[in-house]
Order: sequence, then C-alpha cells, then structure tokens
Amino acid sequence: METMPPPPDRCPACGWALTGPGAAAVCPRCALPLTGAPVEELREVNRALLALDAERARLLDRRGRLLALLRPAPASAPAGWGTPAGHRPPRREASPRAAQNLLLSLGGVLLAVAAVAFTLVSWGHLGIGGRALVLGALTAAVVAVPALLVRRALNATGEVIACLGLVLLLLDAYAVRRVAFADTDGLRYAAVSIGLICALWAAYGRLPLTRRLLLPGPGALLLAQLPLPLLALASGSAYWTGAALLGTAALDAAVRGRLRLLAAVLGSVTGLAGLGVALVLSLDAHGLGDAARASALLLAGAGIALASGLRAPGGAVAGLAAVAAFGGTVRVEVAADWAVPGYLACAVAVLYVVLVVPRPSIEGVAIGAGAVHGLALLWALPALAAGVFGPSAAHGPASAVVVPAVLAVLAAFGPVPDRLRTAAHCGAVVLGAVAAAVLPVASGLPYVVAVLLRVAVVALLLVAAQTTGGRAIRRTALGSAVVLAATAAAWGLDDWSVSMAVFGVLLVAFAGTAAGPGADARAVGGPAAVACAAGLAWVGPSYGAAYAVLGVAAAAVGLAFLVRALAMECAGYVTALPAVVIAAADGDLPVLALVLALAGVLAGAVALRADRRPAAGYAGAALMVAATWVRLSASDITMPEAYTLPVTLAALSIGLLRRRRDPASSSWTAYGAGLLATLLPSLIAAWTDPDWLRPLLLGAGALAVTLTGARYRLRAPLVLGGSALVLDALHELAPFVVQAVGALPRWLPLALAGVLLLAVGATYEQRLRDVRRVRDLLGRLR
Repeated sequence: METMPPPPDRCPACGWALTGPGAAAVCPRCALPLTGAPVEELREVNRALLALDAERARLLDRRGRLLALLRPAPASAPAGWGTPAGHRPPRREASPRAAQNLLLSLGGVLLAVAAVAFTLVSWGHLGIGGRALVLGALTAAVVAVPALLVRRALNATGEVIACLGLVLLLLDAYAVRRVAFADTDGLRYAAVSIGLICALWAAYGRLPLTRRLLLPGPGALLLAQLPLPLLALASGSAYWTGAALLGTAALDAAVRGRLRLLAAVLGSVTGLAGLGVALVLSLDAHGLGDAARASALLLAGAGIALASGLRAPGGAVAGLAAVAAFGGTVRVEVAADWAVPGYLACAVAVLYVVLVVPRPSIEGVAIGAGAVHGLALLWALPALAAGVFGPSAAHGPASAVVVPAVLAVLAAFGPVPDRLRTAAHCGAVVLGAVAAAVLPVASGLPYVVAVLLRVAVVALLLVAAQTTGGRAIRRTALGSAVVLAATAAAWGLDDWSVSMAVFGVLLVAFAGTAAGPGADARAVGGPAAVACAAGLAWVGPSYGAAYAVLGVAAAAVGLAFLVRALAMECAGYVTALPAVVIAAADGDLPVLALVLALAGVLAGAVALRADRRPAAGYAGAALMVAATWVRLSASDITMPEAYTLPVTLAALSIGLLRRRRDPASSSWTAYGAGLLATLLPSLIAAWTDPDWLRPLLLGAGALAVTLTGARYRLRAPLVLGGSALVLDALHELAPFVVQAVGALPRWLPLALAGVLLLAVGATYEQRLRDVRRVRDLLGRLR
C-alpha cells in the first residue's frame, strides 16, 4: 500500500492533523507557517519523493522475480523417491570407506576368534590326520585368497584375509608343538617358530602377487621383536635378556624404507626395556666384573640410541646411559654416600666430552648429562635443606655438599650457552651460598664456628651484591643473603653472647648495604638492618625489651622519613608489632598499656605527614583506645562505660569534623558508630543491673542525645537516643508489667490482642497515613 502525501489539512513538514474551525496559519506542533508559495512547493516535493519510493519498491520486486526465472530449477526426484522439495537430505555420518573398513575388521576378528576356538576347544573331535588336514588346507586357502583379491582390486579385503592367514600360521605352530614337539621347551620353541613365521611372512609380503598388500611388512616386523628376547628368557639370564632386547633394538634401527617409523617406535620400546634391565644390573652389581658387564650393555644401548636417527631424544637417552655406565663402575669402588657424587662426576666428564667434540649426532647427549645434574641435586636437596633451615645440630652426609659445590663451579665457569648465561650465574650464586653455608655443619665444626662462618657467607654475598654487574645476579645475592641471615640469627638464639654477636655483625653489614649504591640494595638493606636492630634489642636485657624494640621501630620510621626510604619505613611499622607481642607475652598489663600508648604516639607523629594522615591517624586512635582498655583492665575496672566512652568521644569528634567539611554527609556515617559504641553496651548492662543508678544515667544520656537530634534535625541521634530511652523506660516498667500481667486472668491478654487487631483493621487507612507522615518526617531529617 503506497504512502500518500499529507492532505491539505495536515502540516507538510511534520504531518500534524489540523483540526478545528477555520484554517490555521501556523502548525501548533512544529510552529512552521502553513500558507505561502514555499509551503505549496514543499507539498509538491513530498509528493514527488513518495512517488519515487513507490517506483523503487516496484522495480526491486520485479528484479527478484526475474532472477528467480533465470536460475535453473533443481532436478526433482521421481515420485516416492528421495526427499521432498525444500528438505535437505540427512547428513551421512560415516563415509563408505569407513563403513567398509569397519565391516572388514569385524569380520576378520570374528574369523580369527573362530579359528582360535576351533584350535583350542574343538581339536579333540578329530584325529591327527584330520587335524593336520583341516588346518593345513585352511591356512593354504586363506594365504592364497589375498592374491586373487588384489588382482580384482579388492585390496582391503585382501589385507583382512592376509591377517587371518597370519593368525592361522601361529595356530599351526601351536598345533604342531602339541602334536610333535610336546616335550620341547615352550620358550625356545616359541622363539624358533615365531622366527620362522616372521621370515615366511616377510617373504610372503614381497611376492609379486601380494606386493601391493600393506600389512604383511608391519606384521613381520612386530613378530621380529619376539625371538631374541624369548631365547634369552629361556636361558634364565638377566644379562642375556638385556642383550637380546638391545640386539632387537639394533636390528630395528637398521630398518629403512616405509617401515622406518614403525621400526623406530618398536626399537625405542625394546631399547628402553633393554636399558632398564642393564640399569638394574648396574645398580645391583657387587663387584667390578658385574659392573663392567652391565656397563657394556649400557654403552651398547647408548650407541644404539645414537644410531637410531632420533637426534634429541636418542642423544638424551645415550647421555643417560653413558653416565650410568661409567658411574656404575665408580659406585662399586666408593662408599654408599659418595655414589651420587660419582655419577655426577661422570656426568660432568660426559658433558665436557660432548662439548669438546661438537657433532650434530651427539648434541642430545648434553641433555642427558644435564638431567643427571638435576637428579643429583634432587638427591642432595633433603640434606641441604636440613643444613640450611634445620637446627644447628642437623646435618646430612658431607658428600651432599659436593653436589651444589660442583654445580656452582660448573654454572659459573662452564661452557654455558649465551642465552642461559645469566640464569646459570644466578644458579651459581645460590648453589655456592648453600654449599658454603652447609659445609661447616656437615664437617662437624663447633657450633660457634659454624654460626660465624654463616655470617661471613652473608657478608660476602652482600659484597657481591654491591660489586657484580648484572642486576639479576645482584638480586639473587641479596635474596640469598637475607635467607642465610635469618637462619644464622635463628641459630644464634641458642647462646646469648653468640646471638648478640650475630645480630651486631648483621646490623653493620645490612646498614652498609643500605648506605651503598643501588636501589635494590637500599630496598633490601634498610628493612634487614631494622630487623637486625630489633633482634639486637630483643635479645638484650630482658627488662624493657618491648620498649627497646619499639624504640628501634620509631628510629627506623624517623630515619626513613629523612632519607625517604619507603621500605625502611614499612619495616619500622612491622617492627612495632613484635614490641606489642613481647609486652603481651610478659603478662604485665601496665607495661602492655604503656607500649600500646607509645605505639599510638608514634602513629600520631606519623599522621602529621599529609600523605600518611588517614591511615596513621586511624591506627593511632586504635592503639590509644587499646592502651586505655588494657590500663582499665589492669585496674580491675569492669564498667563498660569506662571502655566505651573514650571511643564514643573520639568517634563523635571525628564525625563532627567530617560534618563541618562535608555538610551533606549523613548523620549515620558521622555519629552512628560513636553513639552505638556506648549506648548499646550500657543498655545491655542496664537490663542486667538490679541497681537504679545506671538506668537513670543511661536514660538521662539517651534523653540528651534525643533532644540534640531533634534540635539539629539529625536522624541518627534522634533514632538511637529515642530507642535507647524507650528500652530503658521499658526496663524500669518491666517489673510492674510482669506483676500486673500475673494478676490478670489468662484470657484477658488474648481478648486485648483481639480488640487491638479489630481496632487496627477498622482504622487501617488512617494508620497508613500516619505511618507515611512519620516516614516523611524522618526523611526530611539529615
């Protein structure tokens, strides 16, 4: 339906209907004139535009019809076949080839199962001649069929029938043993028969008629993995079993052509199994001869791994095998504690040989040798952890210290790639520090010497952090120094004089670090120096230790303000907490109150800084309140008002200042918490107080709060004070109410409740208006 232009009785600009007697001169909606030559021309323009829109719509519709005529219509299926027009055919979820392979595989499996069942279960129903005739004829027929199928291009079916023929050959071998070779050894017979079947099947796959079959080659390769290991198992020797597995892996490594990938996988499995047997023999060897035989197997496995063509994996396995071979001979000649360092020495030697003879075929050997380094470190880790973090008497074998020492030297001076040089140097710093720290304990040196040597290691690390060039190495040295300093301080607590010496030396060392160059050194040295000073103050004379530690915290905060060291300032704040803990642990409440008060004064002094004012102010107020409470508790004062009134006064003062700065803030946020801090505990105490003085004072205070809220039109004082006043009055009237209710008949309260409900129901609307009026009144309050 075409859109018509606005009629003369409508505005040509907005289309507003012009109603009423007479002709309007101006549109009441858009205030445009409705008369004159421009208005008439505007009407003509509107009509032309509407005509163009209608013509465009007609042309677009015609264009769609012409395109539909030009497109060829899809061929329709005969009646009763195919899918109806407009419906897509169902999606096929399996291709014809996939369905075919599935059916063939299932058929082959079923035939194989049937053949096995016939051979093992139904064999006794036929005589010897019948058995041989049936199996022989069936095997010959099945083996011959694939050649005919391949000529007819039925390769998939031929593959399945060929696999069935291989199964029948294995069953033939089993049947022949049952009939003619029942007294022979089973493993040896299996090895020989499988070897013959493997050779026969490999030749069968190369015949001109069956050359296009794909599965005979992989089948023969799979069977080839069994003869040598079965013969070795028949001999009962673990050494020959490992040799047979490695020999099979060597034969797999020599395979080329299209079976190379499968041979590499099978060779990896058998080779790893052979190396596992050789490793077990090496670890169980009790003499040099046994270790040498196992080492020969391991070295043979390393050579096979290098010849396999798998560069990185094969080289890694070769490196591990070589280290195990040489380390096994060292193990039988040294003590048990030095076996792992012996393996580590062999790993270092193998690594340097690889680096001296850089050949692409042995690049992966370095990976295997490096893995031995990591395994040695894992072995030494428990002993090292006990030596670093355990008590001063805890230490492991001295051989464990050799591992980090050797690795530190290797990481610092060894031929490390450039991309890993920084990480290696950082590791050298950590390992060297650990070795130097654990060596005195592992060597059995006296307690004092061990602690002082650890402090000396910390000092050397701090010097290294100031003199080395790399930032990562400097940070590593600083972190190691902090950890060892903490352990040295913990060790020094066993003796007062040693502890004083340790904390004193560490204080000087970290103070020098904080005064030296470098932002990292200052950021770590300052807090560490503060911690050492606090420890020195703590282990000093027992009386006044809390005051001394708090003094250290105050000095740290003041010094940090002068030198503008944020880390030292935070360390000062943290140091104030142990002062409180020390005072609380002594159980002297007056001392604890004084410590809290001094901490509050310190926080108040920090609050003088504009950038620290909010947080420090709140902390100072909390500390002063806590100091007041502790002092009141020490004086055996149990009145809750003594504890809550200081909090209320402080909170109301803060709220008053906030209201002056921001008059639009709510009275709840300004005064609510402060008023509740006193009114609620006092109200709870008044309800359990049999005396009259507390309820009287509470009522007077609540009345004053209520009048103040009404005077200044503040919602929080008015509601809280009024509620407390009503509850206090109810407390005073409660005995009389209970007495009066007890004198009344039991039915009277129920009757009164019913009358009340009727009255409320009768005047429901009026009551709602009253509630709205009270709500509006409270809403107008601030």
